Amino acid sequence: MAAATTRTQEEFRISDPRTNERIRVPEVRLVGPNGEQVGIVRIEAALRLAQEADLDLVEVAPSSKPPVVKIMDYGKFKYEAAQKAKETRRNQANTVLKEVRFRLKIEAHDYITKLKRAEGFLQAGDKVKAMILFRGREQSRPEQGVRLLRKFAEDVAEFGTVESNPTIDGRNMVMVVAPHKNKSEVKTEQNAQRAANREAARSAARGDSAPEETPTSAPAE
Repeated sequence: MAAATTRTQEEFRISDPRTNERIRVPEVRLVGPNGEQVGIVRIEAALRLAQEADLDLVEVAPSSKPPVVKIMDYGKFKYEAAQKAKETRRNQANTVLKEVRFRLKIEAHDYITKLKRAEGFLQAGDKVKAMILFRGREQSRPEQGVRLLRKFAEDVAEFGTVESNPTIDGRNMVMVVAPHKNKSEVKTEQNAQRAANREAARSAARGDSAPEETPTSAPAE
């Protein structure tokens, strides 16, 4: 009895979907290997079809009535999902949240300076948290802060897009802008540009070292 309880607890700790004989329901809604809708069938029939195709039966929607299962290559599915998750984690780890602070009554030249700084962050693949610091009675005019942050979003639209709209955070108002390109994409482009520049420099050097052609004299008349 204790062993059975342990097995049950282990199953509940498994985050992967149930597959093949671990799917213990009488009926399932079956999806074929190419996405075709087979319909509601007995679990025995679904398992037989998966075995005949030399594939796995995978539960993709356990909360549905009946659960939805699909015939697929589960090993390939897990590998592709792991690769996507790895890429997502790498991009998230490389992305830094930079901060740019504004006053509600900011001078034009200060605004331009902070705008250029934010554009640099976005071009490098980092997110930007734009923050307005309210003073005293300025807290009673949040609509002015929204207008300023919306203007900022429009001004950096070439390099990023709003990820979270302006929200009040204590005495501040915050908005987050995400870059159009993540760190890995920026790095790839930079490496490609450096390689192109090196090739252009080598081509120019070869052209400079090549002997100049002596113009042919016109025949005397």
